[in-house]
Amino acid sequence: MQRRRTGTIAVVSALGMTAVLGGCGLTGDSDGVTLRLVAADYGDSKENSSQKYWDELVKSYEAKNPDVHVDVTVYSWNDVDRKVREMVEAGKAPDMAQIGAYSDYADKDLLYRADDVLSIPVQADFVSQLAGAGQVNGVQYGLPFAASTRVLFYNKTLFSEAGVQPPKTWDDLAEAAEALEEKGVKYPYALPLGPEEAPAETMQWMLSGGGGYTDDVGTYSVDSPQNVATFTWLRDELVGKGLTGPVAPGKLNRAAAFDAFANGDVGMLNGHPSLMKMASDKGVKYGMVTTPGVDGESRNTLGVSDWMTAFKKNGHQEEIGDFLDFVYSEENVLDFSREYGLLPVTTSASQTMSTAAEDKKLKPFLDELLLSQLYPVGKTSWASVSADVKKHIGEAVTPGGSPGEVLGEIQATAMRAGSAE
Repeated sequence: MQRRRTGTIAVVSALGMTAVLGGCGLTGDSDGVTLRLVAADYGDSKENSSQKYWDELVKSYEAKNPDVHVDVTVYSWNDVDRKVREMVEAGKAPDMAQIGAYSDYADKDLLYRADDVLSIPVQADFVSQLAGAGQVNGVQYGLPFAASTRVLFYNKTLFSEAGVQPPKTWDDLAEAAEALEEKGVKYPYALPLGPEEAPAETMQWMLSGGGGYTDDVGTYSVDSPQNVATFTWLRDELVGKGLTGPVAPGKLNRAAAFDAFANGDVGMLNGHPSLMKMASDKGVKYGMVTTPGVDGESRNTLGVSDWMTAFKKNGHQEEIGDFLDFVYSEENVLDFSREYGLLPVTTSASQTMSTAAEDKKLKPFLDELLLSQLYPVGKTSWASVSADVKKHIGEAVTPGGSPGEVLGEIQATAMRAGSAE
């Protein structure tokens, strides 16, 4: 198999979904090799758990490669990053791991480069917009696994009953939320700032307010005036007025928010492509619009990529590379993307989906991906910053809380973690 040993092809991370692969040196063991993969769960029920996806894919791979066994363990997004970190710290890194951040492992020289494991055609097939974010100091370590962008979903039936139009500005959104509440809608807006979705929902709101995690030159600016104003507005105009739910934002995870929308209890929320199928399956008539901004439609949208990375620990470099080439085949990328309503990370699969009738509803998301902004995943500090966001961002919108203080504390974490870069 032709593999590239020098040079790099960039890859990006996104979702608020990720893949990390742990693999190690070359082996020629004729007795067979067992690869361990830790993956995140993209399913919304036991019926479509990612464990089923991986079991079927592994079965197909092993049928063609009887000397390689792939052992897959799937964790929820609430736990997968922590589980992998604990394994690494205990000296038991998996061969592969699908997670949300990779750069801190790359900085410690724990990962294979992309060109150590992937064939040249597979490296070259990654979507260009996702390429650069997979690099640390100009070298690609992160392999994008699944991608998504965000739009505002709204319940057409509830909006019609309340006599309101899809919002274009924050003021429009607040007025619509109040009108929905007056009509008895349980949760006018779902604001998932719990651990599962906090970094994504936070960045989407930051972008809509003209801010972001970093400034134009890539320096952390978590507590910028724009971001403080954004979370002050959320605290005062939505959370403080009782217009959010089903639970307090800091305790609300994406899965629960999506479930509530699919059950017809939520008027609107930011969502990615997988929500379309969930809502349709439950008979909810939904619409999608560009995320409202402070003074008009948001100029920027969030792009999310989850990452696959390969660890050096166990010495299975060649086997990891062969398995990953299989994982990233057009057929398998399409199967995964369609199963979970996500955007493909390869150009070949993207081109197929952009013209296929069955994927017509995904085209707006595919178009947005090319213009989206992604997490600063190339920073080795991002894992620490993301973890801090998951723990504390909900406090920024708690009635009586101080957005400035909370964002300032996260900024301090970012500066401390960034000082080592």
